[in-house]
Amino acid sequence: MLRSGAKKKDIALVRVPGAFEIPLAARTLAETGKYDAILCIGCLLRGDTAHYDVIVNEVTRGIGQSAQETGVPHAFGVLTCETLEQAIDRAGLKMGNKGLEAALAAVEMANLKRAVSHQPSAVRKGKAKPTARKRKLRS
Repeated sequence: MLRSGAKKKDIALVRVPGAFEIPLAARTLAETGKYDAILCIGCLLRGDTAHYDVIVNEVTRGIGQSAQETGVPHAFGVLTCETLEQAIDRAGLKMGNKGLEAALAAVEMANLKRAVSHQPSAVRKGKAKPTARKRKLRS
């Protein structure tokens, strides 16, 4: 985030007890209006029960729902892994750095939202500006 131009004072690190709590923490932060983007990072390791599948689905749904309902971009950096080795590899070794990828996505989406919100819009002013004259179609 710092390499992308963010200032250290503008970055908040919030820790939660488990991946299931990520969506609520993300929504709480997004609703403050203080953040241009929320970067959700975590890791879920498959166990021997169906619990993993339930948690993966709920975390994914919750993060997406928070982004859509608050309008604040949320980057998904939650690793869903079969083994601890796979998680370590995906966190920055053999398989790239998924946290870095999610951080770059957060920056890009925040920049996109900022660029779009600064575009002049006739809709915001209450009237749509005509862009072309209507032409009669010949039969």
